[in-house]
This record gives sequence, C-alpha cells and structure tokens, in this order.
Amino acid sequence: MAQLRPMRADARRNYERLLQVAAEAFAEHGENASLDDIAKRAGVGSGTLYRHFPTRQDLLEAAYMDRIQAMAARAGELAAQLPPGEALMEWLDEVCVGTIQVRGLKALLGSAVTDGSSVAGAACGTFVQDAARRLVEAAQREGSLRPDVEPIEVLRLAHGVASASELADGQGRQIRRYLSLVTEGLRPGGTAGPAGAP
Repeated sequence: MAQLRPMRADARRNYERLLQVAAEAFAEHGENASLDDIAKRAGVGSGTLYRHFPTRQDLLEAAYMDRIQAMAARAGELAAQLPPGEALMEWLDEVCVGTIQVRGLKALLGSAVTDGSSVAGAACGTFVQDAARRLVEAAQREGSLRPDVEPIEVLRLAHGVASASELADGQGRQIRRYLSLVTEGLRPGGTAGPAGAP
C-alpha cells in the first residue's frame, strides 16, 4: 500500500493560509463566501484551492474542524460536571449558540445531521454525532430522556431550534425557551406521533 507523502513546506503554508482566510471569509459572508475571493485573499490561484479542497464542503469542514472538535470535547466536560439530563441540555444550548454566532457553522452541522449517508461533512459529523450519542445514552440510563429517542433526532431538533431562534431575533436569545419547549416531548411520558404523522 502506497504511503501518502508529507506536504511540502510551501504547500503546507498555502494550506494553512487558505484555512485562515476561509475562516475569516465564512465569518464575514457565511457559507456562500466566494471561493475565488478566498483564493485571491490567500495569495494563491483557484487551482491551488481546489487541489486542497475539491468542494466547498471540504473547505468548510477543514476551516471549522477545531471548533467541531472543541464542541465534541465540551460534551465530555459537561458530562463530568452535571447530571446526564442537564449535561445534554446545556450542550445542546451551546451547540445552538455556536451555530448562530459562527456563520457557516450551521450549514456544516446541517450536513452532519442529514440522513448520515452523505460523505460531505462526514468527519465533523462523526465528532458531533459521537458526542451526542454519549450524552443521549447517559440521559436515557438516568431516566431523564425517553428511551426511543435517537441521538441524530436530538441533533436535528437542536439545529431546528437554532434556526427558529435566529428567525426570532437573530441573536439566539430564544434558544433556552425553544429548547425547553422541545425537551418536554423528549422526557419520559412525552408523546410523539408515529413516523410520518403530521
């Protein structure tokens, strides 16, 4: 099996510069920031950008990987500090706030909570979904979360809460309220219609 050669020093500099500029551009303009403009601001040609990042999704994921990993690590920190049900809700609140505050992150997390079959966003999806699974399973063992709730469902609901709060005021001030409304149906004894029911 052939081994991957390490990146040359100049290629590594281009890669790091592209990530830095991309993170700035996504923060300014959201996930639809111009890729040609990112390449220009990084001082490289568009071909160099596409060699490193064949798709917009690849660039988004690489630009936000540190944040995604920190978000996943935060789940472990909260699990060590709080009872399972509280840790899950606190983590979901932080995820929602992050998706509003960091432009472009919501689109990336959205791709991570689709049907799970997409290759795009797979790495970030693995980190986030694993963190959610650990928190959800702990809350279910504690008895504070319904046993039929799937981690991916919780992430999708959180993504929806962030979108709803953003629509309400653009600042995320409604996240806690919307999460509390949603979590009423996630607790044992809550009811939900059958799959596909209106």
